[in-house]
Amino acid sequence: MLAATVRVAGDIDLAEECVQDAYARALATWPVSGIPTKPGAWLTTVARRRAIDHLRQRNVRDRVLQGLYVVESEDGVETNITAMSDDRLRLIFTCCHPALSSEAQIALTLRLLCGLTTSEVARMFLVPESTMAARITRAKKKIVAARVPYRVPSSDELPERIDAVLTVVHLLFTTGHTAPGGSELVRRDLVERSLVLARMLRSLLPDSPDVAGLLALILLADARSRTRVATDGSLALLSDQDRSQWDAAEIAEGLSLVREALQRRPPGRFALMAAIAAVHAEAPSWSATDWRELVGLYELLVRIWPSPVVALNRAVAIGLAEGPAAGLVALDELTTEPQLASYRYLAAARADFLSRLNRLDEARDAYEVAIALTDNAVEHEFLALRLAAIVS
Repeated sequence: MLAATVRVAGDIDLAEECVQDAYARALATWPVSGIPTKPGAWLTTVARRRAIDHLRQRNVRDRVLQGLYVVESEDGVETNITAMSDDRLRLIFTCCHPALSSEAQIALTLRLLCGLTTSEVARMFLVPESTMAARITRAKKKIVAARVPYRVPSSDELPERIDAVLTVVHLLFTTGHTAPGGSELVRRDLVERSLVLARMLRSLLPDSPDVAGLLALILLADARSRTRVATDGSLALLSDQDRSQWDAAEIAEGLSLVREALQRRPPGRFALMAAIAAVHAEAPSWSATDWRELVGLYELLVRIWPSPVVALNRAVAIGLAEGPAAGLVALDELTTEPQLASYRYLAAARADFLSRLNRLDEARDAYEVAIALTDNAVEHEFLALRLAAIVS
């Protein structure tokens, strides 16, 4: 709705206001008239009409559309408009304008177009919610002040936009794959949206190894979705999942895309992440997983993408390849990393390795920290059961 309304309004804040007005009107009229056959289309139409009314009242419609939403007729642009038929993808490219910092591009797109709350976006960046709220506000103001045009990028502009767009789609998937809060482990709406957007990017840029890598990563991770929660609703670790229930078609497509993405030298970060997912997908069992290969892939990844989360995953892989003592040493090297101070998986990983080493008092403390940092109900219950097993 927001993406479609921005195309008419030419202004993010105005579009948000009109979308809110549409929901308010629905709440007032639907109890009396009944829910329309296509409620989404109804809401979008009302929001867009409201935007047009605002522009007419201001008597500045022509200026806004010319200054803020520019669809040019340069060679190649119309082709891109056809390829990017989805309003969300079109506006993702718009929000990822190089006039904004990369962090602002990603945060703004996740907040406005992907349905994530400011709190969820803040967690993905490992920063306080107030910091993220200020960052998003500044980005929106810069779009207005700098008169950033709302237009579809031409073919020669796509390369400078694509990395931020891929990052947005990847973060959208990871948020859906393991929801940061709520009663469900997975948010299927976000997972499916990220997959649709990744496929659209693949159609738009069929020769891009980065796009191939991202699509492969999403497919290979999503292939395990049906086994991640047990029949009783509890969390099922990768080591306990029935691999015969993994989606063979998604795995086959993902592996083919991984091979394509890895042909570029050196491989990009999405290709390496997809290669890591491929190792898990091809392993016949947990015990047969090649953890040393995973350590090597994580070391390559952390060199080209020095993320604290990647370093954490590398430390866990070390522990599974060389033993919990080695893994704990690698994890403890990250405890002074500011971005991981409130990251629940660091505490959870330490708790697991400490438990394996029979350092139960320390493991109990680490589990308590992880539980305090966890808002997802399924993960919270899993950690609580692990803690209870130590205490008893």
